[in-house]
Amino acid sequence: MPDPFTIRIFVPDGDPEGVRLIDRMNWTGLGVVFRRSDWQAVRNRPEFQRTGIYILVGYRQPDDDLPTLYIGQADGVRGRIESHYANKDFWDWGVTFVSTSGGLNRAHVTWLEHALVARANEAGRCFLDNGNAPQEPAMTEAEKADTQGFLKEVLQILPLVGLRAFEKPLPVSRPEATAAEQVLKRSGSSPDTVIVPAQKGGFEKVFLGQNEWYAIRISGGMLDKIKFIAAYQSAPVSAITHIAPVKQIEPYGETGKYKLVFSEPAQPVEPIPYGDAPSGAMQGPRYTTIERLRSAKTIGALLAK
Repeated sequence: MPDPFTIRIFVPDGDPEGVRLIDRMNWTGLGVVFRRSDWQAVRNRPEFQRTGIYILVGYRQPDDDLPTLYIGQADGVRGRIESHYANKDFWDWGVTFVSTSGGLNRAHVTWLEHALVARANEAGRCFLDNGNAPQEPAMTEAEKADTQGFLKEVLQILPLVGLRAFEKPLPVSRPEATAAEQVLKRSGSSPDTVIVPAQKGGFEKVFLGQNEWYAIRISGGMLDKIKFIAAYQSAPVSAITHIAPVKQIEPYGETGKYKLVFSEPAQPVEPIPYGDAPSGAMQGPRYTTIERLRSAKTIGALLAK
C-alpha cells in the first residue's frame, strides 16, 4: 500500500486559484503552481531564479479531451518560461519544481525532464508539445537514487493540483462482460448498457479498430453498472449497429470523462433505426438494458419511458 503523506499549500496572495507554493515536511523541493495570466505579476518571484523543471498545461483545441503539456528544465526556469509565454499559446497554467537547498543541478533536472517525458508517453493521457525526447544523462548511482526520490515526491503532488497525465489510468470499474451474456442475460429494469453516438471515422478507427471508446461522460452512479456499450452511427446510417461487452472503464483526460475498453470485438446487430425518436435524442450517451436493446425495433421505442 502507498504510504500516507501530508502536503502543505501556501497561497501568498490569498487567491486559491492564483500562485500556490507546495512543499512537504522533510523534503528539500518546492512546487510553484501559477496561471499564465499571472505570469507578468509573479515572474520575479525568487523560486523562478532556481534550477528546476517545469510543466506547462493547456488545450490546443476547445474540444480536446486530453491536455497538451510541455515539459522543460533550466538552470533558471524564469528565462525558459518567459520564452514560452511569448511563443507558446496553448498553455493556461504551469507548475515548476525547484530545490530549496540548491541541491538540483543541470544533470538532475535533465534526468527529471527525461523521466517525465517518458512517463507521459507511456501513460498516454496527454499530448506532448516537446519536439524531441530528451536523452537520459549519465549520473552516478547515488545521484540517480536521489533524483528518483525527488521525482517520487513530484508525482505525488501533481494529482493534487489537477494533473494526472503521468500515471497510467486505473480502472474505476471492471464489469468483465462477455459477448455470451448478451444472449443469456436477463437484466430486468436496471440499466446495464450505454449507447454512444459515433461518427464514421471514429467508429471505424476506435470502436471497431481499437476495441474501445473514449471521451464520454458517465454519471457516477452508473460506473459500476455498465456491462455493454452500443454504437449509434450518425447520419447517413442513423442507427444502432454494433454492441460490445465492456472489460473495464478508465478515466480519460482531466475533465471527468471515461474510456470503455471492450473484452471482445464489437459485433453487428440488426440495425435499430432512429425512427420517431425526438430530435437530438442521440447527441450524447443514453442508458438502457441489453435485453431491451436487443428487442427494440426503433430508437424511439428504445428510449421511450
